[in-house]
Amino acid sequence: MTQPLMPMATAVWLVDNTSLSFRQIAEFCNLHELEVQGIADEQVAQNIVGLDPLVNGQLTMEDIERCQKDSSSSLKLVKDEIPAKTRSGGARYTPVSKRQDKPDAIAWLLKNHPELSDAQICRLVGTTKPTILAIRERSHWNMSEIKPVDPVLLGLCKQGELDAAVIKAAPPPAEGETPPGDATAETTETEDN
Repeated sequence: MTQPLMPMATAVWLVDNTSLSFRQIAEFCNLHELEVQGIADEQVAQNIVGLDPLVNGQLTMEDIERCQKDSSSSLKLVKDEIPAKTRSGGARYTPVSKRQDKPDAIAWLLKNHPELSDAQICRLVGTTKPTILAIRERSHWNMSEIKPVDPVLLGLCKQGELDAAVIKAAPPPAEGETPPGDATAETTETEDN
């Protein structure tokens, strides 16, 4: 479960302004029940100002009233109507310390996934086509020092991005063949046996 923003301050507000049980507050704020009891006894979080979860849009008054009437029910965090910003494609910053690893990653991709296009490699590693061409033709200025290393291990791309690029670059299966990872075909084969 996603926890509320500033859980300790939210717990302080809920203890001060509602008659919810310690268990309900602890469960909602992802705290231990004894921490919430310590807040109520003013032994914990003495200098923390309460944060109103109603104002922040994390809870509704109806949900609080429902839980005050039924101590066995749990508070539910309100889903944010504004979707989280997803990272769009394009250039991304590569730290200086990882820039020297790019040729190693390119060499690994060329060796292990020759089906990837230059554009896909550019997108995965954040490099240029001339660099890829130089490594492919073994004319890169530092070719003697380049050792193929998985770009995921180097932190230049994510495993999901690499898998998606490999699947996209894979040739379509011939008629009668099942694409790799197709579970329906595997289950029908085992049922026939």
